[in-house]
Order: sequence, then structure tokens, then C-alpha cells
Amino acid sequence: MERQLYYTMADLTGFNIDAPRWDQSTFMGRLKHFFNITDCRTALLPDSKLDEAKALVESCRAGSTPPGTTVEQLHYAKKLYDSAFHPDTGDRMNLIGRMSFQVPGGMAITGFMLQFYRTVPAVVFWQWVNQSFNALVNYTNRNAASPITPKQIGVAYATATSTALATAVGLNLYTKKAPPLVARWVPFVAVAAANCVNIPMMRQQEILNGIAVTDENGNKLGHSRKAAAKGITQVVISRVTMAAPGMSKYSQTAVREEGFTVKITFLHGPLQVMMVGVFLIFMVPAACSLFPQQCSMAVSKLEPELRESILSQYGEKVKYVYFNKGL
Repeated sequence: MERQLYYTMADLTGFNIDAPRWDQSTFMGRLKHFFNITDCRTALLPDSKLDEAKALVESCRAGSTPPGTTVEQLHYAKKLYDSAFHPDTGDRMNLIGRMSFQVPGGMAITGFMLQFYRTVPAVVFWQWVNQSFNALVNYTNRNAASPITPKQIGVAYATATSTALATAVGLNLYTKKAPPLVARWVPFVAVAAANCVNIPMMRQQEILNGIAVTDENGNKLGHSRKAAAKGITQVVISRVTMAAPGMSKYSQTAVREEGFTVKITFLHGPLQVMMVGVFLIFMVPAACSLFPQQCSMAVSKLEPELRESILSQYGEKVKYVYFNKGL
């Protein structure tokens, strides 16, 4: 027991709870990180458990970790903290908007979108549900340093939803006489088009006013619109990639046209939802891992006024700026 206590205390010496557990400069390191924080089991935990984890993380940051706390307990507390609290504000995020809810929420909505794509009312309803879900996720995971008003949220929501509906309904009508496999691409194309509108609209303040950029030590250097554009572009690519496998024609064909389920039509819906869930379990962390969470940008690529400000204060010492791109 004494040897175990000594081992635990020694491990905590100099322990930095905010240091990445895995190398975030590599895809595999980011993949392990996002597998950890997108674990859908954390979405089932009560707020009291999450608040306990936050308290432990904050006590560790303050250098007053409770006696007997192990490294694994701290890692688990940080996992819960990262999965449920916003990295910019430290506030608890709403449940539906968390990345840990992407698998259960996304599999249900996407499964029904793929199952009910033949009629215009069904397309309209499920695209509206999906874009409402996406709008909440995009708002929750924005760079919170750039506030957005309720009016702007409403305009962004209406624009993204109407874009998705127009694309989905238009394609649905266009492919009425097309082969079934072509028609089954309609939900994915609509979702991809909507993501290209939904995410920038929900984060429009970042594009208009810029997002905070810092040096490698976290010292704030100013606000950059170009950094915001880069971060949002990467998020759009990640979201489209996340949805692609589960919404592909191959996953739909496997349910409807192969195996013993072909004639058992009442199983098509549940199996479609399950198959999308299998894809999302892997694709949510994989898509989030495509780009580093803390994005970087060369000073030479910033707006002229910000670049000149940094050069006048720091000379050539600062080569890159860093910022949270959101998810």
C-alpha cells in the first residue's frame, strides 16, 4: 500500500492536466483523443458527475489535487470535462450539442433520412430535423470568443434549413425517373450542401469580426478573419467527411438489396439506423481528427494590419499564431 501511494504521488509531481495525453500533431494522436471525448457513454452521465469532474480538473490546475488522487482519475475527469464543457468558456454545453451525442443523435436522424427519402413531405421533415440538430451542434461547438445574437442565430438557422430543404426537394424531384441508386444520394448531397451554409452562418460573427489568435504561449495577439475562415473551412470538411460513409449508397444497398432482409421490410429502418451508428462510432472521432483542434497559421498569411501589429511588437520572434477552430 505504501509503495502504491508513493507511486501515485510521484506520478502527480509536475502533472499538467491541460497537456494533451496524446501527440496532437499526428493524426493517430488526435484520433485517440477524439475517441476518448466523443465516447457516447459520457452523454448518459448526470450533471452532478460532470460537475465533480470539472471541480477535480480545476483543483488540479490550482495545484490542490485531493490526497490519494491517481493519474487515471485525473485523466478520466479531464475526459468528462472535455466531452461536456466548452474549451473557451468552461461552461457546460447542452447535451444535444455535444460531440459525445453525435453517435446516438446522428444515427437516429440519418437513419430515418435514408429510410424515408421517396416523398417530398418525408424529405422536408427529416431535412428540417437534421438541420435543426446541426444548427444546435454548430452553435454549441463554435469559437465562443465571438458572440452571436439571437437574431443572427435565427437568420442562420432559417438560411441553413431552407438551403437543405431546397437542395433535397429539388434533387428529389429531379431524380424521380432516375435509377434508385442515384436517388439514394439525395440525402447526402443535401446534407453536404447544408453544411457548407449552416456552419458559416452559425459562426458568422467569427468571419465578420475575426477570432482571437495567440502565440504558442497563449498570449493574445489580436483577432483574425482569415484565421476564422481557415478554421470554419476545416470544420465543414470534417462534417461532410463524418456523414459520407453512413449516407453512402453502399450502406443503403446493403440493407435493402442484400441478404435475408430484402423482403423483411419492417427491419429496413432499424437496420439502417444501426448501420449508420456503426459508421458514426468510427467516423465522428476520425473526422474530428482530420485537423488539429488548436489550429495554426503563419503570420505572413494574416491580414496586413494584424501582421504589422505583431511585427511591430514582437519582430520576427512570432512565426505562427494559434486559435481554437471549433468542432
